[in-house]
Amino acid sequence: MDLLRHLRLFVAVAEEGHFGHAADRLGMTQPPVSQGVQRLETKLGVTLLTRGSRGVRLTTAGAELLPRARALLDGAEQFEEEARRQRENRGAVRIGVIPALSDRQVAASTAAVRAAAPDPAARTVITTTASTTDLVESVAAGRLDCAAVHHPALIGALTSGPVLKIPRWLLVPAEHAADRKPSLRALRGLACATAPRNHGTAAFDLLVDTLRAKGLDPDFVPAPGDRDAITAVAAGRAFALTTDPDLDGPGVVRAPAGDDLALRVRLVWQESAADDVVAAFEASLRGAR
Repeated sequence: MDLLRHLRLFVAVAEEGHFGHAADRLGMTQPPVSQGVQRLETKLGVTLLTRGSRGVRLTTAGAELLPRARALLDGAEQFEEEARRQRENRGAVRIGVIPALSDRQVAASTAAVRAAAPDPAARTVITTTASTTDLVESVAAGRLDCAAVHHPALIGALTSGPVLKIPRWLLVPAEHAADRKPSLRALRGLACATAPRNHGTAAFDLLVDTLRAKGLDPDFVPAPGDRDAITAVAAGRAFALTTDPDLDGPGVVRAPAGDDLALRVRLVWQESAADDVVAAFEASLRGAR
């Protein structure tokens, strides 16, 4: 007996309240629908529906079992959807990046990994953007093949590459930049719009220490990505750091941030990750400007 098929018949009749209407909904004639529900009742040993001249009604047992039937059908659909996703992603390379990387840099990394993918027939790259904490966890669990994360960060037993420095630019409200040349002194009194501390505790603490060494001790505004950061800057309440050399907007002044405020990242991966993929990913980040 095809249980899922018979459950679909039962659910359709229960929701339509009529065998004929359920048959129309399912694109069937009425007799197979009625016979299918009867077979289900026989299999289960309970009466699910009461039949009458004006349609059908759920019995007590039918009312209690209907939500379970729907859950089983939903679960089957989710199972099929996941199987379809797995089939389509067969041979795919799964990489992760932090939001601090610009859209252009993420696109460059995706393209480089795709070109180096070991399966030329597939060469599908699935790129996930998440915090360092989540990316490390996903690589460790095998959900990602390789990820670019903040440095420093706790990476456990994962293999990691060298620390790479990606230049960053300061974004400052225009009224805090004399002659459109923002200075560190101009940042005093402004908050710093940056990724929350729980996205990468060690990297956040390093930024705090670096700013304090420059005589700054700002409050912090959560800004996981460039959109959040530049919005806070345009509002005149914060400065921010970006790896996108072209990021700009009204009321915002951009200037090089200097080597000590560069974004430090490193790749982490499982031993099973393809060497060519890791090398291509790293090369794309080395060329990030």
